[in-house]
Amino acid sequence: MVLVLGGISLVASAGVGFVYKVTKDPIAQAAEANKKAALGEVLPAFDEAVPDSLTLDGLPVIVYTATASGEIVGYAVETATMSGFSGRFDLMVGFEPDGRVRAVKVLQHAETPGLGSKMADAGNVLFASFDGRNPGEMNLAVRKDGGDVDALTAATITSRAYVDAVARAFNAMMESNGLGTGVDAATGATAQAGTGSTAPSVTDSTDTTAQAASEAATAPTKTTESARPQIVSCSIANDGKETKK
Repeated sequence: MVLVLGGISLVASAGVGFVYKVTKDPIAQAAEANKKAALGEVLPAFDEAVPDSLTLDGLPVIVYTATASGEIVGYAVETATMSGFSGRFDLMVGFEPDGRVRAVKVLQHAETPGLGSKMADAGNVLFASFDGRNPGEMNLAVRKDGGDVDALTAATITSRAYVDAVARAFNAMMESNGLGTGVDAATGATAQAGTGSTAPSVTDSTDTTAQAASEAATAPTKTTESARPQIVSCSIANDGKETKK
């Protein structure tokens, strides 16, 4: 019996390994294609977009400097945040040469459908708060925290994370081009002394409970048998409240 179970495990492991090898390249190619498409969406017409890889607060960030006929026409920054309601999500943020936000494209996320996922919708209030504005001249926080950014309804945590990601993109653009250090995004989290990590604040805890309630209210019911360029500083070529799961 032990030998039989061992054989089954080996076959299963081999199968998983085979599937991984078969799908690894197509997945990577799809991600690269998505990234190239995003560059085209957030930048004006360009001849070349030269990448510069940085690490800010332990997260990889890539700044693309786009040129046309030898002139800089804009910047695109592949940025990320770990503060989403469901963890990490990635954005591509396009900037005009003077630092104004031109466009934002969500590259990947796992936020709640119908709540945090709305950050990827065209014309959403988060992007509208940044559209045509220089983050260095803004109070980078959602309005609930005293800032200039309108939060998504029932998605305060996602909204704070979006602000964090855009601020990180702005800071990376400034650093990559030697224009300064950057801005500080008030994400509603309290930085732990001497570390780049954050600890939930009282506000975060409240918002976390609220999003969970919002998710529960919007989730399908299961039936069972019994019931059922001025610089901004960020920690770091688009109201309802949230609750933590």
